[in-house]
Amino acid sequence: MGHRLNELHMSAVTRKHVATQGEDRNHYLELVQAFPLKHLRSDRELADAIKVINSLIIRSDLARGEQEYLDVLTDIVERYETENCPMDPVSDAEMLRHLIDARGVTQAKLSADVEIPMSTISEVLHGKKKLTRRHIGILAGYFGVGPDVFLA
Repeated sequence: MGHRLNELHMSAVTRKHVATQGEDRNHYLELVQAFPLKHLRSDRELADAIKVINSLIIRSDLARGEQEYLDVLTDIVERYETENCPMDPVSDAEMLRHLIDARGVTQAKLSADVEIPMSTISEVLHGKKKLTRRHIGILAGYFGVGPDVFLA
């Protein structure tokens, strides 16, 4: 009898697994039908793809199929942007200014927090001085970014 219950339980688990796979497949197919996964060929298609991505990333309850679709669409958008929307290099001053503004700190607070003289921070922000490797390492850690953001 225990063996029979085991078989019934396994059947239920298998049915649930198959049903879940079917639901994932349905979610995925619905998304593909609404916005096919293909190479983007224009900025209009890019804008449409970004709308789809935004509608998915705000949800916390994505089914596996939806998450897989989102991952692939994100890769497609990244490829298009890399090939068609190259960004100009950003100077140390521009990047540091952006990070300071985004974090909402003053130059004085930054200087105190990272123990880099305020005069150095000011000179970098005014384009009179470049960041050293040591500064880049400290600032990357402080702002929670990779050091590569400072390497134009």
